[in-house]
Amino acid sequence: MTDMPRPIPNMDDLDTAGFFKAAAEHKLTIRTCTQCGASYSLPREYCRECGAFAMEWKEVSGKATLHAYTVVTHPVHPAFPVPYTAVLVDLVDVPGARMVGNIPGEHHLEVGQAMEVWFEHVEDGIVLPQWKVAE
Repeated sequence: MTDMPRPIPNMDDLDTAGFFKAAAEHKLTIRTCTQCGASYSLPREYCRECGAFAMEWKEVSGKATLHAYTVVTHPVHPAFPVPYTAVLVDLVDVPGARMVGNIPGEHHLEVGQAMEVWFEHVEDGIVLPQWKVAE
């Protein structure tokens, strides 16, 4: 174990601040175009589908299916003790949208299994969506 601080996201970033503000309220959001309804798991300033700059943060259910995972056993950063399981999930209510997370420890999962969001309190005011096997 180390006293190395965990890297945290920039909470003031114009493209992602709304995502982290919602997470602090235990809400999972995704960037959505108000003109055509296209959604983006990688936030962007404008809509790739219709070109509009009218984007908003839309709350989603937090239900997902496991797309892929890997067990990390070699330390890549001192603030993340190994082993941990990195996961990539497909959001159920936003086809094509994927999000990442990690589960402490070594887990043997099944691609396609149901996952659900939970909210990790990293430090004062900083909350990150993470994923776990659905109950």
